[in-house]
Amino acid sequence: MPSAEQVRLVSSGTEAGMSAIRLARGFTGRSKLIKFEGCYHGHADALLVKAGSGLATFGHPTSAGVPAEVVQHTLVLEYNNIAQIEEAFATQGADIACVMIEPIAGNMNFVRASVPFIKRIRELCDQHGALFVFDEVMSGFRVALGSAQSIYAKALPGFKPDISVFGKVIGGGMPLAAFAARREIMAKLAPLGPVYQAGTLSGNPVATACGLATLKLIQRPGFFEALSASTRSLMDGFCAEAKAAGVELTADCEGGMFGFFFADHLPQHYQAVMAKGTDKFNQFFHLMLDQGVYLAPAMYEAGFVSAAHTADDIAQTVAAAGKAFRQL
Repeated sequence: MPSAEQVRLVSSGTEAGMSAIRLARGFTGRSKLIKFEGCYHGHADALLVKAGSGLATFGHPTSAGVPAEVVQHTLVLEYNNIAQIEEAFATQGADIACVMIEPIAGNMNFVRASVPFIKRIRELCDQHGALFVFDEVMSGFRVALGSAQSIYAKALPGFKPDISVFGKVIGGGMPLAAFAARREIMAKLAPLGPVYQAGTLSGNPVATACGLATLKLIQRPGFFEALSASTRSLMDGFCAEAKAAGVELTADCEGGMFGFFFADHLPQHYQAVMAKGTDKFNQFFHLMLDQGVYLAPAMYEAGFVSAAHTADDIAQTVAAAGKAFRQL
């Protein structure tokens, strides 16, 4: 992963995201950060925030125990909205430390950041001296061996985020996460620099050994091709069964990560996701559960296919979905 010249291990995605923001603020000497509605970066105080009434207003806490003063520096914008990010930089660019994004959002189902959106954020960050932070806790090593940033680099040659955040997969089931950046940025961390970060359990040898074993396994030749084929087979099967049953459905996937919506097109941001088929999903979830297929129990969660899932597992799941669609 070319963007990761140095890595600092921590214990959770929340800790990694929180540390990445502190590092961005320490590196730039600025306070404000931009995040996008529908993206989740952990439960740090500055991130538990909903959008203000407009671009001129910063966010409001979404959790008790978070003072308004803590989130006053957090600006929440609409995902995939180029005009909003341009306006934010035009009015407050000199104060923005970083833009943080889930490049393939997994906390409003499965929603991709468009290539033009990522390209424009990269340009604006470079122009105004802000850092671009990729939160790959969910997409990291799941959508591709080089994670989501490698997918965008194919469309945007030379593309790199400034800081990357990882979790889940890199622990192989154990509590482990990390943030990484180019050497110049990471040099701001203590003990070399003034940005403090430490944790007694960070990089503990058991979790790290499990993570290394997982990363070695997923580098096997053909691993991601097979995983992607399984995921695509599942989503193609869902769409075919839905069409046969006369149910409106659209789906998307990348690597082992997938999402589907009871809609005629893929939503591009959180408000569009909120408007799509919640009641139908709830019915579908229980109809699938009755057949022994356990999906995430909310339409806002992306789904995951594992290398352990066989072709028979996929076929059984598609067949169960067909029965469920016919009952909707």
